Amino acid sequence: MSRPTSAIIDLQALRDNFSLAQSLAPDSQSMPIVKANAYGHGTVQTAKALAEMAPAFGVACIEEALELRSADIRQPILLLEGAQSADEVLVAAQENFWLMVENRPQLEAMVNTQLQKPVKVWIKLDTGMHRLGFHPEDAQSVYQQLSSSQNVAKQIVIASHFACADNLTNKFTKQQLERFESAIQTIAKPDILKSLANSAAILGWPEVRDHWQRPGYMLYGNSPFSQPQHNADRLTAVMQFKSAVISTRNIDPGQSVGYTANWTAQRPSSIATIAVGYGDGYPRQAPNGTPVLIQGRRCPLVGCVSMDMITVDVTDLPQPLSIGEPVTLWGPELPVNEVASHCGTIGYELLTRISARVPKIYL
Repeated sequence: MSRPTSAIIDLQALRDNFSLAQSLAPDSQSMPIVKANAYGHGTVQTAKALAEMAPAFGVACIEEALELRSADIRQPILLLEGAQSADEVLVAAQENFWLMVENRPQLEAMVNTQLQKPVKVWIKLDTGMHRLGFHPEDAQSVYQQLSSSQNVAKQIVIASHFACADNLTNKFTKQQLERFESAIQTIAKPDILKSLANSAAILGWPEVRDHWQRPGYMLYGNSPFSQPQHNADRLTAVMQFKSAVISTRNIDPGQSVGYTANWTAQRPSSIATIAVGYGDGYPRQAPNGTPVLIQGRRCPLVGCVSMDMITVDVTDLPQPLSIGEPVTLWGPELPVNEVASHCGTIGYELLTRISARVPKIYL
């Protein structure tokens, strides 16, 4: 016997979601983003599932790229944060890692390090997010320095990142696009490749789908939008976070449940204890009323989330509840975004919080 908590990963759903990204930009190439343990889904297993479809992969840092190489993933791998030292530039050349170049130290390391073969470079422009990237006014100068270096492979990619693409009525996305296109015009090279579209842009902003797309959150079957959106509604959740009931009890009105006694029964109530807690990545801040799925019905969390357990009010279930009853914490029938909205956070955070003690079962 083992603890019933697990994350069930549907690899066919993953492939279907990637196919959707490709179909929305059929004349472009789509790079699966598998950083942060593939958004909690398992970096290596995710990459292997997409290896026959993906022309390249995107990660945050060199440690993640090396993990993929050690698992015999042979595609080019883009380091979205770029190299953090000259040594990493050397490794990139040896391992066919592509490097984002977004600041002066990275540019200098790129052109000054002695390399045996050139590295594919992406130039990051800061069009308004103000997190990473060169100022658009510097685009021509940066491009010239990199394109004239023997360390840099031909066909540089120019990239930027949208701050508000998940809001389809926000004008800031178009402002960023205008800044980006103005910078491209200063370079005035016909063979420049461009990359702007993250998941939200792929799904909802067709005018920014260009040479390279960077699907991330959508790969895992979750919408980046807070409202229904026709393309996002075609996604299938890849992860089912599941557990089971390990204990039940009946309590009287006036009795409380859990640490701090922050929920008190107003009626005779049936309480189920479920084997999951913040030690597994379930959000500790989940308030009373956060739904879990039991017998196909949403049942409200009651009481504080513990390290290893939560408690749920199952009084209104139509069928008797038994030990071992399956529980869905999120999945296709209970979107992680819905759970996140109760917790004052986003689904991205909940997925990447899944802890190492939760076994992943790959379908």
